[in-house]
Amino acid sequence: MKLAASILFTFTFCLIAACRPAASPVAVGNKPVSINDIPLEDAQARPLKPVREMSWTGFEGNVQKLGDFQGKVVILDFWATNCPPCIKEIPHLIELQKAYGDSLQVVGLHVGDDEDRQRVPEFVERLKISYSLAYPEDALVSYIFGRESAIPQTAVFDRDGNLVKKIIGFDDAIQAELDNTVARAIRENG
Repeated sequence: MKLAASILFTFTFCLIAACRPAASPVAVGNKPVSINDIPLEDAQARPLKPVREMSWTGFEGNVQKLGDFQGKVVILDFWATNCPPCIKEIPHLIELQKAYGDSLQVVGLHVGDDEDRQRVPEFVERLKISYSLAYPEDALVSYIFGRESAIPQTAVFDRDGNLVKKIIGFDDAIQAELDNTVARAIRENG
C-alpha cells in the first residue's frame, strides 16, 4: 500500500510540475536579444518613428530629415572631436562626397558632450569639413546605435531611405567596406 501511495504521489507531483506555465520573461521590449539562442551584441531597436521622418538639426538651426533626400544615397556619420577613428574617417567622407557629387549626401552628426561641442568650430575649420553637419534627434541615435555606443558609427541608406549598412569604427578594412557599400548603393536604382 505504501508503495502504491508513493508511486501515486510521485506521478501526481510530476504531472503538476510538468504542467506549470513557463517562467515570465525578464524583460519585454521591441528588440530581439538573441536569434537561435545566440545573443545579439548590437540588437537594433525597431524605430520609434518612421525612419524617413527621423531628423537632425543643422549647425545653422535648419531641421532636415532622411526623407528629404529621396533619390540620393545618404551617409549619416556619428562623430565627436575627441574620437581618433572619427578624425581618420572625416577626410575620407569628404573625398566620397566630392567623388559622388549630387548622388550622395554625407551628413556628419555630432554626438559629443557639451564640452566637446565647444571644440566643434575649431575642429571643423582644422579638418576643412565641407559636408553638412548637424545634431541628431534622440530617436535617430537610438535607432542607429542600438546597444552599441562606440563611435564613429556610419550608417548608409539607399536612394529609397532604407538602411543598407551600419559600420562601427574606422580603419583600412572598414574604409574598403564603406567604399563598396556606397558604390553598390549608388549603382542600384541609379
